[in-house]
Formats: sequence, structure tokens, C-alpha cells
Amino acid sequence: MKGPLRTLRAYAAVRLALGRCHFSREPMRPLIRTAFSIAVLSTLFALIPGASALASDLAVPGLTPQQRALADQNDETFEVQVLTIPSVDVWERIRRGFSIPDLDNPLVATQTTWYATRPDYIQRTTLRASRYLYHVVEELEKRNMPTELALLPFIESAFNPQAYSSAKAVGMWQFMPATGLDFNLRQSSFKDDRRDVLASTEAALTYLQRLYGMFGDWQLALAAYNWGEGSVQKAINRNRAAGLPTDFNGLSPLMPIETRNYYPKLQAVKNIIASPEQYSITLPKVENEPYFVSVGKTRDIDIKVAAQLAELSIDEFKALNPQFSKPVITGNNANTQILLPQINADKFKTNLAKWGHTLSSWTSHTVTVARERIETIAAKFGTTPQVIRDVNNIPPNMRLRVGSTILVPKAEFAIEKDIAADLVERSSMMIEPDVADTRRVYIKVGKTDTLESIAARNRVSVLQIKNWNKLRQDKVATGQSLVIYAPVQFAAKKKPGKGNARKSTQPRSKAIAGKAKPVASAKKSSNNG
Repeated sequence: MKGPLRTLRAYAAVRLALGRCHFSREPMRPLIRTAFSIAVLSTLFALIPGASALASDLAVPGLTPQQRALADQNDETFEVQVLTIPSVDVWERIRRGFSIPDLDNPLVATQTTWYATRPDYIQRTTLRASRYLYHVVEELEKRNMPTELALLPFIESAFNPQAYSSAKAVGMWQFMPATGLDFNLRQSSFKDDRRDVLASTEAALTYLQRLYGMFGDWQLALAAYNWGEGSVQKAINRNRAAGLPTDFNGLSPLMPIETRNYYPKLQAVKNIIASPEQYSITLPKVENEPYFVSVGKTRDIDIKVAAQLAELSIDEFKALNPQFSKPVITGNNANTQILLPQINADKFKTNLAKWGHTLSSWTSHTVTVARERIETIAAKFGTTPQVIRDVNNIPPNMRLRVGSTILVPKAEFAIEKDIAADLVERSSMMIEPDVADTRRVYIKVGKTDTLESIAARNRVSVLQIKNWNKLRQDKVATGQSLVIYAPVQFAAKKKPGKGNARKSTQPRSKAIAGKAKPVASAKKSSNNG
């Protein structure tokens, strides 16, 4: 009986160890089956004379001679932790958490081919993603959400937290200004939380959870993330009234082209991440550990100084802290924090303790005088107009409106004083043409219009149009609204043409003081490789 008893104890030890291990869904089932197979084989070996020692070794692999001796003592019991789970990388964690039903339609096949035939693009994007994936997966698992969603920034921004779309969506998760405010992503001339890695990820997952609660379907929730929940609900109501399917494929004919391709793009990336070797893709190794840690900051510090103290390049520092719009990180706020790789965070703290110089060389200035010129401000702070224009991104031939807050250099012997926290939160910068004879005109882009043709027709330059409308590209879409400050004599004589919506009939002073007509545009994401 001694052999069978030993085997039963080994079997019990395996069961105990299995109970104490954390398994994640389907991929661990083979390991469980293997463990029990070992236990069964041990029992069989125990019934064979002379094979009990081998049975003991097989039953509980990795036991020390002392542990085996304890097992042979029929009046003693012991517990052994066995079956150590092998470490995995973040890609494997993502695969284990896939839980959204696969979509199968021709668009998925087309998108999969598109990505699979661009290995360089995949490599660039996955390398960029390696900084953020661990954090995103951690947050998804905390919320018990499908880990496919960790790949969504692949579609939205190519994991570029500095991404800016033509529809003014910003950041890794591509939040529009109003939607960002709905989820507490504050936007000022100093900081834009839509680019903040931590804040934007929290907001995006909260938004996706809300959408899933509305539709009970992740594919439709993602369609709503791109198209808007109101649009998806209207499409559902329309198909339901017509007795048609209300799933993603059923609603697809009602969707705009971008949304129709939106989830198929995510499915395509999911297919490649699931089996990269099938598509001859090599994914970069992403360790299953945090890439960055958070460091609190309570004083203003220049970005170049912070990067120097952390012994990081400016580009790497900005990749982890893209929310700061100016060359200074304002610290007069308990919530201000910067992200750094662990080793660099330790260097930052050590170097900061030994730093004996000024941390920030910038302060703020709020315009309180109408038509205050850049040259006047520059003279006041002992710098050049070009420095002020460059650091605040003020285009040529434009001036600041009353109420604008800008960054200016500190005087050489100025008292060390941080920028007020409330000013940072509410600051904004408003500009207007630095000429006396212009009138604001609203233009709606016609089918054959280009920036060049619009500029020529309104006697302005392409660069001016881009600056006035904060355009990053030379392309405009049909129906897009633009604001133009046209010469007043020309604007008064000008008749609306094929590509014009209307012009302001107010005197210049009132037109400029009024609020600009918002550009009505749907959220538009883009792959920025």
C-alpha cells in the first residue's frame, strides 16, 4: 500500500497546486490536462513492482530529495507549490483575452491583406505601441474587457499620441474636443489631456464600456465609437422597423464608408496579432512588465531639463508625456505627473536632488490690452518677437486677442515663481489678423475646390488659410467649412460663388469679436505610420 499511498499524496499535491495557480481562460487547459495525465500515469506506475520511485518523480516534478523523503513518511503530510506558469509577453496576454466574436466579411479580407502586405508599417506601429500596451492591457483586464480593444489605437492613431486628424480629433484614442470634455479630458494652451497616455486611456475605456452598455454588442459599440451612438441607434431602429438584421453586418450598408471599414480594420489587426507567422510578420518583443512609472511633479520644469535629468532623449520623453503643449511642464498642481521608464525615474530623482540650477526658464503673460503687438510683448520680456511666435505657434501676420495667455521667457533675475495652476487649466490663445482692413468670411468647400483655388479667389495665401483653420494638410473635403479673413474691399464686392456658403455682413470689429462658426465634421481617424 505504500506505493499507492505515495501516489495519492502526489496526486493531492498536484490538485492543491493547480488550485493555487491563476489560469487565464482557454490557453491553460492543456497544462491542466497534462498535470492530471501525470497523476494518472503515476498511479499506473505505482502498481508496477519496483516502479514506485519513478511514479513519485513523475507525480510531482521538481521535488527535492528531502521532499521525497517526507512523502515516504505515511504519518506526515506536506504541501508543495508546483507547475510554475511560464512567463509570457504582452502579445500573448492580448491573445488570451480575445473574446469579441470574429467578424467575417469581404471587407475583413481586404483589410487583412492591406496590413499583411505592409510589414514595415506593422513593425513601426508595434514598436511604437510597445511603450503603451502593458498599461492598456492591465486596465482592460481590471475592467474585464476584451483585450482586442488594446489594438484599437492601431486603427485610430497608429499608437501615436501626437496624432491630429483633419476633424480635430487628437491623441492615441482620437478624442474630439467636445467628447474629450465629456470625459474630463481638459484642454488648454498649456496642456491637452486628450494626448495624456493615462487620462486618455481611462477615458476611452470608460466611453467604450458605456457604449457596450447601450448596445450589448462590442462590434456595434466600436461602430458607435467612430460614428456616434446616435447614428448607430438610428440605424438599428431603421433596420428593426424594416425587419432587417441589426448586427454589424446588417447595419453596414447604412454606415459611412469609414465606419463600414472601422471594425474590419480592427479584425484584420487581430488576425495578424493572433497568428503573425501566418502572415510572415515578426512582432517586437514586449515584456510582460510596466514600461513606465509615474513620477509626481510639484514645480514648473522645462521639458528639456526634465529629459536631461531623466537621461532620456527629448523625443522619448515627449512620447511618454505628449500632453504638454509648451516647452514647460507646469507643476503647481497636485495632479501633475510625468511618465518615465523605471530606470530613468530613479535617475531623474537622483539627478534632481543634485540639480543646483533653475528648473524653468518660462513664465506666462495674459493679454489685457486690445491689439497688443507681439513686438511690444517681446520688448517687455527682453526677447525677440520670433521667439514668442515660435514657442506659442503664432503664425506670421497674426496678433493676440484680449484674454489670450501665452508663454514668455523669464527675465534673467526674475523671482522663481511657478505659473498659477488655475491659469494653466483655463488658459487659451486667440488670434486675429494683424491688419486693419479685413472681414471674416465663411466658406464651404465646393466639389472642385482646392486650397489654392480658394486662396486665389479670396486674395489670401494658402498658408494663411491653413493657419486660420489649424489645418495640418493641404487637402480639404467637399462641404468642409473654412473661415477666411479677406481684404475688406474685396469681401464687400465679392458675390458667393460655387464653393461659398456665406460671408459675414457685420462690421469687422463685431465680426472678429463674435464666436467663430464651429466646423461641423464627423470624427475622422487615420493611420499615421
